Amino acid sequence: MGLYPYAERFPVVRDFPEHGRPRADILREIEMMATEEDSPYHEGKISGSIYSGDEAHYEFLNEVFGHYSHANVLQRDMYPSATRFEGEIIAMTADMMHGSAVEGGTVCGVLTSGGTESLMNPLLVYREWGRERGITNPNIVMPVSAHPAFNKGAHYFGIELRRATLTDAYVADMESVASLIDENTVALIGSAGTYPHGLIDPIAELSALALERSINLHVDGCLGGFVLAWGEDLGYPVPVFDFRLPGVTSMSADTHKYGFGLKGSSVLLYRTPELRRLQYFIQPGWPGGLYTSPGMSGSRSGGIIAAAWASMVSLGREGYLAIAGDIFRTAAELVQAVQALPELTVLGEPFFNVAFTTTAESGLDIYLVNDYMASKRWRLNGLQLPPAVHFCVTRPNTQPGVVERFAADLADGVAYARERVGTAARSGALYAGTMTDQQAEAGMAWWLDATQALPPA
Repeated sequence: MGLYPYAERFPVVRDFPEHGRPRADILREIEMMATEEDSPYHEGKISGSIYSGDEAHYEFLNEVFGHYSHANVLQRDMYPSATRFEGEIIAMTADMMHGSAVEGGTVCGVLTSGGTESLMNPLLVYREWGRERGITNPNIVMPVSAHPAFNKGAHYFGIELRRATLTDAYVADMESVASLIDENTVALIGSAGTYPHGLIDPIAELSALALERSINLHVDGCLGGFVLAWGEDLGYPVPVFDFRLPGVTSMSADTHKYGFGLKGSSVLLYRTPELRRLQYFIQPGWPGGLYTSPGMSGSRSGGIIAAAWASMVSLGREGYLAIAGDIFRTAAELVQAVQALPELTVLGEPFFNVAFTTTAESGLDIYLVNDYMASKRWRLNGLQLPPAVHFCVTRPNTQPGVVERFAADLADGVAYARERVGTAARSGALYAGTMTDQQAEAGMAWWLDATQALPPA
């Protein structure tokens, strides 16, 4: 099937059709593909990706989206509701991240199209912050586990990235971080939690170091912000990672992940309006009129913003706490299931995203374990450095019986790997993005075949 996965069932559009197709036919195709592709998440077998899984919630958000799907929020004179939605989303997120702890209550923010934009924008801000102080060759220090969107932003904006090592607990090594700071460093990066391992970097120590060196600190909560924020209230030992720490100057948290909004929306918060101002772009002398933009995006759909707002106000603090409690509980049960197998070991001390690998003593290939899990329709995320996989727990995974099925299949997966020592695994480590045609063909063929063709252990 390769890059044309439905070619055997539906015609492939290779050039612009002369005549339009009936809407009913198009909808039948869409419904068929969507239903089949969603089926694994209904079983609770997908790591990450599907964060709510509540069909009634999706139906509600889709109805909200429909009222504003055609609206361009650049035209605020036509759609002032977008200003209301955006302001209230930012206010709720700032409250969740203890913005009131900042003297004067000055925490502010913007909405972005997703985590990548929420991580790239602060880099632009801190580059400009550095320029105001005469820094012409800025650098930013971050642990190697930080999200690749920082690398992308640094590439776009001409910023040097310095990568600190990790400790044996897979979080930022503070000695390494401190050693990389110099007079051109404009900011530090920490994650809560990291995408690979779901762990919280030592944000309090990073905050103290940022204050000591008079530089900025961005906390990437794009993945974990909207779930880890509730851990303290639920009695879990989640360390403080938000604006209660005086060195934290910006934070990001995705409403389209554990905020349970539609793709793609994210919130980017700044400690002061002065920092946020550095993100704005204004072009006063254009014949088309005064052009202003708060970030990289231009036209945006009002439907996405309205749906994010509707998700937050419909669930409320009570709803988020209940879902987070289920996720923390399920993740703890997954940790126990992994630890019950002596051939496997959990990386760090996760709260919601459980990364694990095989022990050196076992001599087993974790990717062979993943091959078997894929044959049982589990979609785990492959990691590297070291080779590992993770299971990012979302709401569908909290269904009764999911952990028990996972534990049984994982034990069989270990047996499968043991019987095939020395055999090359078909799976590996791939997050997202583009590949060569050959890689894409091979990767897609693996996933399509893995759910059907692999023999049982």
